[in-house]
Amino acid sequence: MFDYLKYLTAAVMTVIVIWRFPAVRYADAHRRALWGGYAGFAVALWLYTPAAMHAANRIPVVDLSALLRHFASTAAIMAALTYVATSYGRSSESVVPRHVAVSRWIARASYAAGAVGIALLTVLFFTVVDRTTPSQNFLIDHAGQWGVAVYMTVFYFFPLVTTAVCGYQWTRAARQAESTSMRIGLRLMGISMWMGLTHTLARITILWVAVVFPLSRSTVQLLIDATVIWMNLLFLIVAVGASIPTTRAAVARWKTWRTLYTMHPLWFDLVKAFPGTSLYPPGRRLAELRHIRVPIDVRLDRWTQDIADACEKLRYYAPQDLMFAAEDTTASHSDPEPAAEAYWIRAALLSAESTPASACATAPLRDKPFVDSYSEALWLARVSTAYSCVTRDQARELLLNVGRLESEPHR
Repeated sequence: MFDYLKYLTAAVMTVIVIWRFPAVRYADAHRRALWGGYAGFAVALWLYTPAAMHAANRIPVVDLSALLRHFASTAAIMAALTYVATSYGRSSESVVPRHVAVSRWIARASYAAGAVGIALLTVLFFTVVDRTTPSQNFLIDHAGQWGVAVYMTVFYFFPLVTTAVCGYQWTRAARQAESTSMRIGLRLMGISMWMGLTHTLARITILWVAVVFPLSRSTVQLLIDATVIWMNLLFLIVAVGASIPTTRAAVARWKTWRTLYTMHPLWFDLVKAFPGTSLYPPGRRLAELRHIRVPIDVRLDRWTQDIADACEKLRYYAPQDLMFAAEDTTASHSDPEPAAEAYWIRAALLSAESTPASACATAPLRDKPFVDSYSEALWLARVSTAYSCVTRDQARELLLNVGRLESEPHR
Protein backbone atom coordinates (compact mmCIF):
# COMPACT_ATOMS: atom_id res chain seq x y z
CA MET A 1 0.00 0.00 0.00
CA PHE A 2 2.75 2.45 1.00
CA ASP A 3 4.79 1.52 -2.09
CA TYR A 4 1.89 2.33 -4.41
CA LEU A 5 1.47 5.67 -2.66
CA LYS A 6 5.16 6.44 -3.16
CA TYR A 7 4.95 5.69 -6.88
CA LEU A 8 1.77 7.74 -7.21
CA THR A 9 3.27 10.78 -5.49
CA ALA A 10 6.47 10.59 -7.55
CA ALA A 11 4.48 10.22 -10.79
CA VAL A 12 2.22 13.18 -10.00
CA MET A 13 5.19 15.38 -9.18
CA THR A 14 6.90 14.28 -12.41
CA VAL A 15 3.82 15.26 -14.42
CA ILE A 16 3.97 18.72 -12.82
CA VAL A 17 7.68 18.98 -13.73
CA ILE A 18 6.98 18.09 -17.37
CA TRP A 19 3.98 20.42 -17.50
CA ARG A 20 6.02 23.37 -16.24
CA PHE A 21 9.15 22.56 -18.26
CA PRO A 22 8.62 25.51 -20.71
CA ALA A 23 9.53 27.81 -17.78
CA VAL A 24 13.15 26.67 -18.17
CA ARG A 25 13.35 28.10 -21.70
CA TYR A 26 12.41 31.65 -20.77
CA ALA A 27 14.48 34.13 -18.79
CA ASP A 28 12.08 34.18 -15.85
CA ALA A 29 13.88 33.48 -12.58
CA HIS A 30 10.55 33.25 -10.76
CA ARG A 31 9.08 30.40 -12.82
CA ARG A 32 12.45 28.73 -13.26
CA ALA A 33 12.96 28.56 -9.48
CA LEU A 34 9.52 26.99 -9.05
CA TRP A 35 10.31 24.40 -11.70
CA GLY A 36 13.63 23.66 -10.00
CA GLY A 37 11.84 23.00 -6.72
CA TYR A 38 9.40 20.61 -8.34
CA ALA A 39 12.19 18.85 -10.23
CA GLY A 40 14.27 18.36 -7.08
CA PHE A 41 11.34 16.99 -5.11
CA ALA A 42 10.40 14.70 -8.03
CA VAL A 43 13.92 13.22 -8.02
CA ALA A 44 13.83 12.81 -4.24
CA LEU A 45 10.41 11.13 -4.36
CA TRP A 46 11.54 8.70 -7.03
CA LEU A 47 14.58 7.85 -4.89
CA TYR A 48 12.13 6.90 -2.14
CA THR A 49 10.51 4.24 -4.34
CA PRO A 50 11.57 0.60 -3.90
CA ALA A 51 12.71 0.27 -7.53
CA ALA A 52 15.06 3.24 -7.29
CA MET A 53 16.37 2.13 -3.90
CA HIS A 54 17.03 -1.35 -5.28
CA ALA A 55 18.93 0.12 -8.25
CA ALA A 56 20.97 2.44 -6.00
CA ASN A 57 21.87 -0.45 -3.71
CA ARG A 58 23.82 -2.03 -6.57
CA ILE A 59 26.35 0.77 -6.22
CA PRO A 60 29.07 -0.38 -3.79
CA VAL A 61 28.28 2.36 -1.24
CA VAL A 62 25.94 1.25 1.53
CA ASP A 63 22.72 3.31 1.80
CA LEU A 64 23.80 5.66 -0.97
CA SER A 65 20.15 6.13 -2.03
CA ALA A 66 19.45 7.89 1.29
CA LEU A 67 22.27 10.38 0.75
CA LEU A 68 21.21 11.02 -2.86
CA ARG A 69 17.60 11.78 -1.97
CA HIS A 70 18.73 14.09 0.81
CA PHE A 71 20.92 15.93 -1.73
CA ALA A 72 17.97 16.22 -4.13
CA SER A 73 15.67 17.43 -1.37
CA THR A 74 18.18 20.06 -0.28
CA ALA A 75 18.50 21.37 -3.85
CA ALA A 76 14.70 21.50 -4.15
CA ILE A 77 14.43 23.39 -0.87
CA MET A 78 16.93 26.00 -2.05
CA ALA A 79 14.91 26.44 -5.26
CA ALA A 80 11.69 26.80 -3.24
CA LEU A 81 13.24 29.53 -1.09
CA THR A 82 14.42 31.34 -4.23
CA TYR A 83 10.89 31.09 -5.67
CA VAL A 84 9.40 32.66 -2.56
CA ALA A 85 11.94 35.50 -2.64
CA THR A 86 11.45 36.24 -6.35
CA SER A 87 7.66 36.22 -5.92
CA TYR A 88 7.93 39.80 -4.67
CA GLY A 89 9.86 41.00 -7.71
CA ARG A 90 12.20 43.98 -7.59
CA SER A 91 10.86 46.67 -5.32
CA SER A 92 11.83 50.29 -5.85
CA GLU A 93 10.35 51.34 -2.52
CA SER A 94 12.73 52.83 0.03
CA VAL A 95 11.13 50.79 2.84
CA VAL A 96 10.79 47.07 2.10
CA PRO A 97 8.27 45.16 4.27
CA ARG A 98 9.95 43.08 6.95
CA HIS A 99 8.56 39.73 5.76
CA VAL A 100 9.83 40.45 2.22
CA ALA A 101 13.27 41.43 3.49
CA VAL A 102 13.47 38.30 5.67
CA SER A 103 12.44 36.03 2.76
CA ARG A 104 15.05 37.58 0.47
CA TRP A 105 17.75 37.30 3.12
CA ILE A 106 16.92 33.64 3.73
CA ALA A 107 16.94 32.93 -0.01
CA ARG A 108 20.37 34.56 -0.41
CA ALA A 109 21.74 32.74 2.60
CA SER A 110 20.29 29.40 1.47
CA TYR A 111 22.95 28.90 -1.20
CA ALA A 112 25.86 29.18 1.21
CA ALA A 113 23.95 27.25 3.87
CA GLY A 114 23.02 24.59 1.32
CA ALA A 115 26.64 24.12 0.25
CA VAL A 116 27.75 23.85 3.89
CA GLY A 117 24.82 21.54 4.66
CA ILE A 118 25.58 19.17 1.78
CA ALA A 119 29.24 19.03 2.80
CA LEU A 120 28.28 18.40 6.44
CA LEU A 121 25.76 15.71 5.47
CA THR A 122 28.41 13.96 3.39
CA VAL A 123 30.92 14.02 6.25
CA LEU A 124 28.36 12.79 8.79
CA PHE A 125 27.10 10.09 6.40
CA PHE A 126 30.54 8.56 6.00
CA THR A 127 31.65 9.01 9.63
CA VAL A 128 28.95 8.87 12.32
CA VAL A 129 26.24 6.87 10.49
CA ASP A 130 26.56 3.13 11.13
CA ARG A 131 26.46 1.60 7.63
CA THR A 132 27.87 -1.82 8.34
CA THR A 133 24.83 -3.49 6.76
CA PRO A 134 22.50 -2.16 4.04
CA SER A 135 19.15 -0.96 5.35
CA GLN A 136 15.73 -1.60 3.88
CA ASN A 137 14.39 1.54 5.51
CA PHE A 138 17.03 4.07 6.48
CA LEU A 139 15.20 5.62 9.47
CA ILE A 140 13.61 2.47 10.86
CA ASP A 141 16.73 0.33 10.61
CA HIS A 142 18.89 3.04 12.21
CA ALA A 143 16.40 4.13 14.88
CA GLY A 144 18.06 4.66 18.25
CA GLN A 145 21.48 5.46 16.77
CA TRP A 146 22.72 8.90 17.79
CA GLY A 147 24.78 9.25 14.59
CA VAL A 148 21.69 9.01 12.36
CA ALA A 149 19.78 11.32 14.73
CA VAL A 150 22.52 13.97 14.32
CA TYR A 151 22.72 13.40 10.55
CA MET A 152 18.93 13.69 10.05
CA THR A 153 18.68 16.73 12.33
CA VAL A 154 21.19 18.55 10.12
CA PHE A 155 19.19 17.54 7.05
CA TYR A 156 15.82 18.49 8.59
CA PHE A 157 17.09 21.98 9.42
CA PHE A 158 16.55 22.98 5.77
CA PRO A 159 12.93 21.78 5.38
CA LEU A 160 12.18 23.20 8.81
CA VAL A 161 13.13 26.71 7.66
CA THR A 162 11.59 26.29 4.22
CA THR A 163 8.19 25.04 5.36
CA ALA A 164 7.95 27.83 7.94
CA VAL A 165 8.83 30.56 5.41
CA CYS A 166 6.73 29.16 2.55
CA GLY A 167 3.80 28.39 4.85
CA TYR A 168 3.73 31.94 6.16
CA GLN A 169 4.21 33.60 2.77
CA TRP A 170 1.69 31.46 0.84
CA THR A 171 -0.94 31.71 3.59
CA ARG A 172 -0.49 35.47 3.61
CA ALA A 173 -0.57 35.69 -0.20
CA ALA A 174 -3.76 33.59 -0.36
CA ARG A 175 -5.65 36.29 1.54
CA GLN A 176 -4.56 38.91 -1.00
CA ALA A 177 -5.01 36.84 -4.20
CA GLU A 178 -7.23 38.48 -6.80
CA SER A 179 -8.66 35.38 -8.51
CA THR A 180 -10.47 32.48 -6.87
CA SER A 181 -8.25 29.87 -8.50
CA MET A 182 -5.10 31.59 -7.26
CA ARG A 183 -6.56 31.96 -3.78
CA ILE A 184 -7.48 28.27 -3.56
CA GLY A 185 -4.13 27.18 -4.98
CA LEU A 186 -2.10 29.30 -2.59
CA ARG A 187 -4.24 28.22 0.34
CA LEU A 188 -3.64 24.54 -0.45
CA MET A 189 0.09 25.14 -0.86
CA GLY A 190 0.16 27.03 2.44
CA ILE A 191 -1.65 24.15 4.18
CA SER A 192 0.83 21.68 2.70
CA MET A 193 3.74 23.71 4.06
CA TRP A 194 2.29 23.75 7.59
CA MET A 195 1.82 19.99 7.20
CA GLY A 196 5.47 19.81 6.15
CA LEU A 197 6.53 21.74 9.24
CA THR A 198 4.57 19.30 11.42
CA HIS A 199 6.10 16.36 9.55
CA THR A 200 9.64 17.67 10.05
CA LEU A 201 9.17 18.31 13.77
CA ALA A 202 7.60 14.87 14.20
CA ARG A 203 10.50 13.15 12.44
CA ILE A 204 13.11 14.94 14.59
CA THR A 205 11.17 14.10 17.75
CA ILE A 206 10.83 10.41 16.83
CA LEU A 207 14.55 10.06 16.10
CA TRP A 208 15.72 11.64 19.37
CA VAL A 209 13.08 9.91 21.50
CA ALA A 210 14.31 6.60 20.04
CA VAL A 211 17.85 7.55 21.15
CA VAL A 212 16.93 8.64 24.68
CA PHE A 213 14.17 6.11 25.30
CA PRO A 214 14.80 2.93 23.30
CA LEU A 215 11.66 2.01 21.37
CA SER A 216 10.72 -1.31 19.84
CA ARG A 217 11.15 -1.68 16.09
CA SER A 218 7.39 -2.09 15.61
CA THR A 219 6.70 1.18 17.45
CA VAL A 220 9.28 3.08 15.39
CA GLN A 221 7.93 1.58 12.18
CA LEU A 222 4.37 2.58 13.09
CA LEU A 223 5.43 6.17 13.79
CA ILE A 224 7.62 6.47 10.68
CA ASP A 225 4.92 4.93 8.45
CA ALA A 226 2.46 7.50 9.74
CA THR A 227 4.84 10.32 8.79
CA VAL A 228 5.39 8.71 5.37
CA ILE A 229 1.66 8.84 4.67
CA TRP A 230 1.60 12.42 5.94
CA MET A 231 4.54 13.37 3.67
CA ASN A 232 3.02 11.83 0.53
CA LEU A 233 -0.31 13.49 1.29
CA LEU A 234 1.30 16.92 1.62
CA PHE A 235 3.14 16.48 -1.70
CA LEU A 236 -0.12 15.58 -3.42
CA ILE A 237 -1.69 18.72 -1.92
CA VAL A 238 1.27 20.76 -3.21
CA ALA A 239 0.76 19.31 -6.69
CA VAL A 240 -2.97 20.09 -6.64
CA GLY A 241 -2.42 23.57 -5.22
CA ALA A 242 0.22 24.40 -7.83
CA SER A 243 -1.96 23.10 -10.66
CA ILE A 244 -5.18 24.96 -9.86
CA PRO A 245 -3.89 28.48 -10.73
CA THR A 246 -2.51 27.17 -14.03
CA THR A 247 -5.71 25.48 -15.20
CA ARG A 248 -6.93 28.69 -16.80
CA ALA A 249 -3.62 29.09 -18.63
CA ALA A 250 -3.72 25.42 -19.65
CA VAL A 251 -7.22 25.80 -21.10
CA ALA A 252 -6.16 28.96 -22.97
CA ARG A 253 -3.07 27.17 -24.31
CA TRP A 254 -5.18 24.23 -25.48
CA LYS A 255 -7.60 26.58 -27.29
CA THR A 256 -4.68 28.34 -28.97
CA TRP A 257 -3.17 25.01 -30.04
CA ARG A 258 -6.52 23.83 -31.39
CA THR A 259 -6.98 27.10 -33.32
CA LEU A 260 -3.52 26.72 -34.85
CA TYR A 261 -4.30 23.13 -35.77
CA THR A 262 -7.50 24.22 -37.53
CA MET A 263 -5.87 27.20 -39.29
CA HIS A 264 -2.96 25.21 -40.70
CA PRO A 265 -4.46 24.10 -44.07
CA LEU A 266 -5.38 27.69 -44.96
CA TRP A 267 -2.08 29.13 -43.73
CA PHE A 268 0.00 26.43 -45.43
CA ASP A 269 -1.55 26.89 -48.89
CA LEU A 270 -1.38 30.69 -48.76
CA VAL A 271 2.21 30.86 -47.52
CA LYS A 272 3.26 28.19 -50.01
CA ALA A 273 1.62 30.14 -52.86
CA PHE A 274 3.43 33.35 -51.85
CA PRO A 275 6.95 32.52 -50.62
CA GLY A 276 8.36 35.17 -48.34
CA THR A 277 5.04 35.94 -46.71
CA SER A 278 6.07 33.92 -43.67
CA LEU A 279 9.33 34.31 -41.75
CA TYR A 280 10.14 30.65 -42.46
CA PRO A 281 9.07 28.03 -45.04
CA PRO A 282 5.81 26.30 -44.07
CA GLY A 283 5.86 22.74 -42.79
CA ARG A 284 3.27 20.05 -42.41
CA ARG A 285 0.71 20.34 -39.64
CA LEU A 286 2.24 18.09 -36.98
CA ALA A 287 5.76 19.29 -37.76
CA GLU A 288 4.67 22.91 -37.29
CA LEU A 289 2.88 22.21 -34.02
CA ARG A 290 5.88 20.34 -32.61
CA HIS A 291 8.18 23.32 -33.06
CA ILE A 292 8.99 25.29 -29.91
CA ARG A 293 11.09 28.03 -31.52
CA VAL A 294 8.50 30.66 -30.57
CA PRO A 295 5.69 30.67 -27.98
CA ILE A 296 2.41 29.33 -29.28
CA ASP A 297 0.50 32.61 -28.84
CA VAL A 298 3.16 34.48 -30.83
CA ARG A 299 2.93 31.86 -33.57
CA LEU A 300 -0.86 32.26 -33.72
CA ASP A 301 -0.46 36.01 -34.15
CA ARG A 302 2.11 35.48 -36.92
CA TRP A 303 -0.09 33.02 -38.80
CA THR A 304 -3.00 35.43 -38.61
CA GLN A 305 -0.85 38.18 -40.09
CA ASP A 306 0.58 35.83 -42.75
CA ILE A 307 -2.93 34.90 -43.92
CA ALA A 308 -3.99 38.55 -44.04
CA ASP A 309 -0.89 39.50 -46.07
CA ALA A 310 -1.39 36.62 -48.50
CA CYS A 311 -5.07 37.52 -49.01
CA GLU A 312 -4.01 41.05 -49.91
CA LYS A 313 -1.76 39.59 -52.62
CA LEU A 314 -4.60 37.38 -53.85
CA ARG A 315 -6.67 40.46 -54.66
CA TYR A 316 -4.47 40.95 -57.75
CA TYR A 317 -5.43 37.51 -59.07
CA ALA A 318 -9.10 37.23 -58.08
CA PRO A 319 -11.75 38.14 -60.68
CA GLN A 320 -13.80 41.24 -59.92
CA ASP A 321 -17.08 39.46 -59.12
CA LEU A 322 -15.56 36.43 -57.39
CA MET A 323 -16.86 37.31 -53.92
CA PHE A 324 -20.42 37.85 -55.20
CA ALA A 325 -20.34 34.45 -56.88
CA ALA A 326 -18.87 32.82 -53.76
CA GLU A 327 -21.63 34.30 -51.60
CA ASP A 328 -24.28 33.01 -54.00
CA THR A 329 -22.69 29.54 -53.92
CA THR A 330 -22.57 29.38 -50.11
CA ALA A 331 -25.97 30.96 -49.39
CA SER A 332 -27.33 27.65 -48.09
CA HIS A 333 -24.14 26.68 -46.24
CA SER A 334 -24.39 26.10 -42.47
CA ASP A 335 -21.76 28.84 -41.91
CA PRO A 336 -22.13 30.96 -45.07
CA GLU A 337 -19.85 33.94 -44.41
CA PRO A 338 -16.63 32.01 -43.63
CA ALA A 339 -17.54 29.54 -46.39
CA ALA A 340 -17.82 32.37 -48.93
CA GLU A 341 -14.38 33.65 -47.95
CA ALA A 342 -13.01 30.10 -48.18
CA TYR A 343 -14.42 29.69 -51.70
CA TRP A 344 -12.95 33.07 -52.66
CA ILE A 345 -9.49 32.08 -51.40
CA ARG A 346 -9.55 28.63 -53.03
CA ALA A 347 -10.70 30.05 -56.38
CA ALA A 348 -8.24 32.98 -56.22
CA LEU A 349 -5.37 30.58 -55.52
CA LEU A 350 -6.41 28.48 -58.50
CA SER A 351 -6.54 31.61 -60.65
CA ALA A 352 -3.07 32.64 -59.46
CA GLU A 353 -1.63 29.38 -60.80
CA SER A 354 -2.42 30.27 -64.42
CA THR A 355 -3.21 33.99 -64.53
CA PRO A 356 -0.68 36.81 -64.18
CA ALA A 357 -1.26 39.43 -61.54
CA SER A 358 -3.56 42.28 -62.52
CA ALA A 359 -2.44 45.87 -62.31
CA CYS A 360 -5.44 46.72 -60.13
CA ALA A 361 -6.58 44.80 -57.09
CA THR A 362 -10.17 43.74 -56.58
CA ALA A 363 -12.20 44.97 -53.63
CA PRO A 364 -10.89 43.84 -50.22
CA LEU A 365 -12.60 41.10 -48.24
CA ARG A 366 -15.60 42.00 -46.14
CA ASP A 367 -14.84 43.97 -42.97
CA LYS A 368 -15.24 42.02 -39.73
CA PRO A 369 -15.66 43.56 -36.25
CA PHE A 370 -12.54 42.02 -34.72
CA VAL A 371 -11.72 43.23 -31.22
CA ASP A 372 -8.26 41.62 -31.10
CA SER A 373 -5.96 39.28 -32.99
CA TYR A 374 -7.36 36.20 -31.24
CA SER A 375 -10.90 36.92 -32.44
CA GLU A 376 -9.48 37.28 -35.95
CA ALA A 377 -7.74 33.92 -35.52
CA LEU A 378 -11.01 32.30 -34.48
CA TRP A 379 -12.63 33.69 -37.63
CA LEU A 380 -9.79 32.34 -39.78
CA ALA A 381 -10.20 28.95 -38.10
CA ARG A 382 -13.81 28.91 -39.30
CA VAL A 383 -12.65 29.93 -42.77
CA SER A 384 -10.01 27.20 -42.74
CA THR A 385 -12.57 24.58 -41.72
CA ALA A 386 -14.71 25.49 -44.74
CA TYR A 387 -11.61 25.84 -46.94
CA SER A 388 -10.60 22.24 -46.25
CA CYS A 389 -13.91 21.07 -47.74
CA VAL A 390 -13.62 23.07 -50.98
CA THR A 391 -12.20 21.00 -53.84
CA ARG A 392 -10.29 22.21 -56.88
CA ASP A 393 -13.21 21.22 -59.09
CA GLN A 394 -15.58 23.38 -57.04
CA ALA A 395 -13.13 26.30 -57.24
CA ARG A 396 -12.76 25.81 -61.00
CA GLU A 397 -16.54 25.75 -61.44
CA LEU A 398 -16.82 28.95 -59.42
CA LEU A 399 -14.27 30.64 -61.70
CA LEU A 400 -16.20 29.50 -64.78
CA ASN A 401 -19.40 30.92 -63.32
CA VAL A 402 -17.65 34.25 -62.67
CA GLY A 403 -16.38 34.27 -66.25
CA ARG A 404 -19.87 33.71 -67.60
CA LEU A 405 -21.29 36.45 -65.35
CA GLU A 406 -18.68 38.97 -66.39
CA SER A 407 -19.28 38.19 -70.07
CA GLU A 408 -22.97 39.06 -69.78
CA PRO A 409 -23.82 42.59 -71.05
CA HIS A 410 -25.39 43.80 -67.79
CA ARG A 411 -22.28 42.89 -65.88
